[in-house]
Amino acid sequence: MRREKHEDIRDQVRERYADVATTDRGCCCGDASCSAVSTNAEDVSAKIGYTPEEMGAAPEGANMGLGCGNPQAIAELRPGETVVDLGSGGGLDCFLAAKQVGERGKVIGIDMTAEMVSKASANARKGDYRNVEFRLGEIEHLPVSDESADVIISNCVINLSPDKPQVFRDAFRVLRKGGRLAVSDVVAVGQLPDDVKQNLDAYCGCVAGAASVSEVERMLLEAGFSDVSVEVKDESRESIKGWFPGSGVEEYVRSADIKARKPKCAPGCCNCV
Repeated sequence: MRREKHEDIRDQVRERYADVATTDRGCCCGDASCSAVSTNAEDVSAKIGYTPEEMGAAPEGANMGLGCGNPQAIAELRPGETVVDLGSGGGLDCFLAAKQVGERGKVIGIDMTAEMVSKASANARKGDYRNVEFRLGEIEHLPVSDESADVIISNCVINLSPDKPQVFRDAFRVLRKGGRLAVSDVVAVGQLPDDVKQNLDAYCGCVAGAASVSEVERMLLEAGFSDVSVEVKDESRESIKGWFPGSGVEEYVRSADIKARKPKCAPGCCNCV
């Protein structure tokens, strides 16, 4: 994909989610189902794996109903760990992760939309989350030091990137040796029709940019990850059906839990335990 096309997609996604942040309208990924967050987010989040306790624990306004899974629930977070969230939105997953890593841990949310960073930062102040911070940046070029994170999470955001291999390469860079990646995202399970692939609403709505399972596995392995796992959630078909009603996109994409690990040693090392 040409660089100009990359930037055009990035600008369109940034504009779309800036609007979501400032108007409090969640899109449940698909644009056609946009509705007021206050009336829809909890229903959406319950369908994709959040418990009532989790939703009730986050500051008001953090849950925007924008995900396709519950990444912090599959990340096996431990006290004291440093977590980086790619595309943190209103901060829901960051705040839930913060509870798990505790006061000795740290959570860093990254979002390329200034409006989302402002919203999430306000939510952190509202909830007095002292171990959470939000930074403005692109997930392809994270404003995070090398080998400084134990875990990377993300929720229905990597599919929006026009340069997914670079997302995984930079995630690998910021993870410590032995660090983990735990992502909820949309993957393609069939060949998307050309009219869907060229539809900007479908791209911003987490459909047209979805990579296949084999492509995701390949990109992670090429970035250097091991123990790669992509678990497709077939039950997500019904939720996806509501993203673009009548379009049939549910035949081509599904939500998936994606996990991988950064090896503790370089390839060929004989001393790793």
